[in-house]
Amino acid sequence: MQAQDLYPFGAYAAGLLLTLPLAAWLTPRRWWRRPTARALLILGLGAWAFGSLLLAIFPPPAPPPLPSPLAQADPAPLAGQPYRAHHDLNLRAGAGVDAPRIGVVPAGATVTPTGVRSGDWWQVKASVGGRDNTGWASSLWLRRITESAPPP
Repeated sequence: MQAQDLYPFGAYAAGLLLTLPLAAWLTPRRWWRRPTARALLILGLGAWAFGSLLLAIFPPPAPPPLPSPLAQADPAPLAGQPYRAHHDLNLRAGAGVDAPRIGVVPAGATVTPTGVRSGDWWQVKASVGGRDNTGWASSLWLRRITESAPPP
């Protein structure tokens, strides 16, 4: 368990320690001669009230931020490193499916990222219909050259 997980337990324990002397001082002595449901209720409610008050005044420290999954496995293209189109690939004028299509790169053709990206969209250079084009492609349809070829 981490420190921020134990923080509320400490606050309620401190609330109980505050409740014990206050209850002994504010209630009749005969109430505490033998254990009763009333005494248990006073101690429970007092610990809860003081513990909640302590948590409100002194909130627990914020947990450290978790590392982003994108920061761990960043699929950023290396400029100049060739990739292969996994299936027929739409080459677009901008990043996104709403951008106009420039051409279609056939499955198995080689594309080269320029290093510019927008989310899952990479700017790539490809030869479409005998002409070299620069456009945007979804990285989900690209594979490293070393990966297996697409099924027929």
